[in-house]
Amino acid sequence: MFAALHDAANDTLPRRIKLAGCTNLRDLGGYRAHGGRRVRFGQVYRASSLASLTEEDLLTFGRLGLRSIVDLRGVQESARMPSRLPEPAPEIVALPVEPTVGASLRDILTTGRATGEDVLTLLGQAYAAYASEKLHLFRDLLVLVADPARRPLAFHCTAGKDRTGFGTALLLMALGVARDEIVADYLATNRFWRREHALPEGTPPEAAEALNRAHQQLLEGALEIAMTGYRDEADFLARALGFDGARLAALRDALLE
Repeated sequence: MFAALHDAANDTLPRRIKLAGCTNLRDLGGYRAHGGRRVRFGQVYRASSLASLTEEDLLTFGRLGLRSIVDLRGVQESARMPSRLPEPAPEIVALPVEPTVGASLRDILTTGRATGEDVLTLLGQAYAAYASEKLHLFRDLLVLVADPARRPLAFHCTAGKDRTGFGTALLLMALGVARDEIVADYLATNRFWRREHALPEGTPPEAAEALNRAHQQLLEGALEIAMTGYRDEADFLARALGFDGARLAALRDALLE
């Protein structure tokens, strides 16, 4: 069933679920992980906003059989654009990673003088926050993913790019996926995502390009910040995210085949 929902004629990873109103919905299955096993398909999905699903999208989305949807958007973001879901709808779990630089981004974009470097600087601040004061929210996300009663599960923010990208990286790290594969999954947003909402009039093209893309240096910088002070990935997963030996093994047994 799951194979039929993926992009046709494409066996490469990541596998996208093709929807008109959500261009960045992907199955996280298929990656080579710990012990040579692969991540199971049909268990965990990453996505952009689910507010604009069409009637046909609702049918396709419903066939995923989701039990839970974790919404990483801020409270006001979610209120402005509530998710449009099939009935019976999966349970929505709000885990708001409030945007820390949204107002600053709007301010510099409306001047019409913002550069790509300006945008990257602000995005870097947001990623640094993900990896520090907001890291506990991503830990909570992994706890939800680990709960068999919650799966199949999808998690998303607005673009499915930054907050979703960082959360995905942590999950794939926990599953033992190689760093280059993690980065490749993160950068796939640049192939898939189509911005649904216009930027302020007069936004310079360079600034728009920087804002609309996933940037490898942002993810790698955030992971470096998150892991500062830990011996290695295993120490980080145990002490920062709460996945010690037994709990980590259970997560891997559940999501790997």
